[in-house]
Amino acid sequence: MTGLRRETVSAGFDAGAFAYDRLVGANPGYHEHLRLSARRMRLPDGGRGLRLLDAGCGTGASTAALLAVAPHATITAIDGSGEMLARARAKPWPASVRFVHTPVEELAAAGVRGPFDGILAAYLIRNVPDPDTVLRQLHELLWPGGTLAVHEYSVRDSWAARAVWQAVCLGVIIPAGRLATGDASLYRYLHASVDRFDGAARFRRRLGAAGFTGVHSETVPGWQRGIVHTFLASRSPRELA
Repeated sequence: MTGLRRETVSAGFDAGAFAYDRLVGANPGYHEHLRLSARRMRLPDGGRGLRLLDAGCGTGASTAALLAVAPHATITAIDGSGEMLARARAKPWPASVRFVHTPVEELAAAGVRGPFDGILAAYLIRNVPDPDTVLRQLHELLWPGGTLAVHEYSVRDSWAARAVWQAVCLGVIIPAGRLATGDASLYRYLHASVDRFDGAARFRRRLGAAGFTGVHSETVPGWQRGIVHTFLASRSPRELA
């Protein structure tokens, strides 16, 4: 049993927030892979004049990745976990970065409105109850021609990736999570949610069905090759017509 359902994931992240940075910091490549996904968005001129959305910012690692590649952009970072967001807000940020506590499904009610020039969604879509609705929502939040980058685990298309993921979860991630927090529920959920999530080909089709164009994906280097992917997609510039 995972101990968590999708509907209670935010509460799980609230409970584990105090140890989250320490645990992901021990993951080789975690921060560099987020920066790689942000670079793959190909944001021009350091993001000068651009509005960006970090959807599911957690403790701010993905926000820092966006800021590193687009230091001149205005960045709105949102998350449904209040405790994770509190950890993010406690870090030093320029005035161009703001944090909003809201589930991604309730952005408008929280005063977060598009259009955005780019959206980064790291480890988000796998955790929402209705991914198709959220993807359509993100599509509508983009300017025509804007880019969505989904940074996410996906192992279903590769037996080798599934085997590595299984071994790392059972041998490292779940025991380390239990040791650091006293409760492995969040990390058992992580293991199971990745097992259940779309293969890369299926998720690319899901993006296309949500209205995105130019859909493609690239994996990351290191031990997470074939496990973590950057899914890239755009809102068609023809929608300006």
